[in-house]
Amino acid sequence: MTEPTSGTRSYLFADQVFPVLRIILLAIVTLVQTVLCGVPLLANHDVYDPAWVADAAFVVLALVGAACAPWVLRGRPLPAAVALPGTAVSLLAAAAATWTVPPDLHFSEVDWSFGLVGWHLFLLLAERVAVLIAALCLHVVISLGLFVVPGPPDRGAVGSGMIFLVSIIAFQFAVVVVVWVLHRRAERVGELAAERDRLRTGQALAEQRRLDHRQRFAGQLGATLPLLAGMADGTLDLRAPGTLQRVTLAATQLRRLFAENDDVPDPLVHELSACVDVAERRGLDVSLGVSGETVPVPTAIRRELTGPVITALSLARSRAKVTLLRAADDVRVAVVADSGTIDSATSGSHGTVVAWYSHGQHTRMEARWRPEPIRLT
Repeated sequence: MTEPTSGTRSYLFADQVFPVLRIILLAIVTLVQTVLCGVPLLANHDVYDPAWVADAAFVVLALVGAACAPWVLRGRPLPAAVALPGTAVSLLAAAAATWTVPPDLHFSEVDWSFGLVGWHLFLLLAERVAVLIAALCLHVVISLGLFVVPGPPDRGAVGSGMIFLVSIIAFQFAVVVVVWVLHRRAERVGELAAERDRLRTGQALAEQRRLDHRQRFAGQLGATLPLLAGMADGTLDLRAPGTLQRVTLAATQLRRLFAENDDVPDPLVHELSACVDVAERRGLDVSLGVSGETVPVPTAIRRELTGPVITALSLARSRAKVTLLRAADDVRVAVVADSGTIDSATSGSHGTVVAWYSHGQHTRMEARWRPEPIRLT
């Protein structure tokens, strides 16, 4: 049998692209902060007011990048508990650094935090595109607010500031578009990979069911052929109760086996109905009662539940009643028939328990299965 691929790791586009993207962003953050922002901060240290706030903002942004490094270097996405607080801290640090810049030097190389914090946001929110766009817009709004709050800037400051702002923001929003495309493609490829695995798993299970059904049919046919041969050559007496019981048992088993392969909403009821149908065809007065909602029952369990039903119906003389009781934690199949005296109890290999009780000329059989509860870890 081909092994299902659901137990193996699927190739996903995101598994390959985003770890590399995060490493690139971490390298950009480190390089931009060290070279393009650290040098202007040191060269123009005396213009910041107060300078210690600009220094603290620089250190805080460096710590944000360092906090992301353990996840990035291990190729893992940043958890929300790191990404969202890191975003808030980065925006506050950038606003504090911009606040220390003189009004006439906003949106210049002295305003080093404006371009740097965008890369921090990319690093923190690469897989949360909507939040990334909102954070970038908030950053621009805060920077523009700090630009105009001290007083209306002159035309020259506005022109140079807008050129600086547009050149950085346009590039960063272009990167946002690339990240968004990668994110959408990752989702699509992930969906295709999951669908491929689902189809392969379904094919493997269908093939396994087909082989299992063929083996069971071959085994059942092997048990039935001697009966057919005996009836054909006259060595079996069809009037003998034992022979009739063997024929009835074989016919019911074959009918249930055929029903097992049908695609129906409620397989257990369908298979019980097949057993009842065979019993009715031989003149037995049979009723089937079902109580409770549909409960998923594996094929092997259904075989262990319906097997005793087949036996009980084959032993019945004139009438029988089949009852199916279902709950989330308990599935029971019972048969009451006028089949004489039988007292026994057996356990199946899949956790089913079968018990026979006799009351005068009537026998009651009960097959029971209790699904294991789902354990939340």
